[in-house]
Order: sequence, then structure tokens, then C-alpha cells
Amino acid sequence: MTSSFATMFRRAAFALTVAAPLWSMIPSTGFAYTLEAQQMCTSDAFRLCAAEIPNIPKITACMFRHHADLSPGCRAVMDRDMSRKPRAVAAQ
Repeated sequence: MTSSFATMFRRAAFALTVAAPLWSMIPSTGFAYTLEAQQMCTSDAFRLCAAEIPNIPKITACMFRHHADLSPGCRAVMDRDMSRKPRAVAAQ
């Protein structure tokens, strides 16, 4: 791993680690990240949407665009979490 790639990887990992939980606390109609989604989807985010890091809304949009390319675990978590979202929005 080159030094610049390692630095970019550490910065992106830090940004995702800090931003994802904070982003999920903001009430919105967007995707709320769970710890499980973060664990299952971080590698997919780096693989498919590295150019969007650390912009969480852009990463989210990119992940939805690449839904068919997601790993099975990430796809399952995102599908499950999104199926719960309409009830959460209705309760607000």
C-alpha cells in the first residue's frame, strides 16, 4: 500500500466512522446508517464510491446507483433498513 493511498484510506475511514453515526441522527427522508450497515458496506463504499468519500449524501446516492454491484451482505442490510424507513418517516 503506498503512503498516499494509506493516508487517503485512513482519512476516509475516519470520515465514515465519524460521519455515519452523526448522519443517522439527523431526521430526514434519507438512508439512516446503522452500525451493521456501516460494517457490511464500508468495503463496498471504498470499492464503488471512493471518489465520493467523505461526502455522505454522495456516497449514499452512489451506493443506491450501484445497488446491483453491492456485496450480498451490504445489499441485504440496505434493503432491510430501507424497508423499515417508511414506517419511521410516518411516525415522525
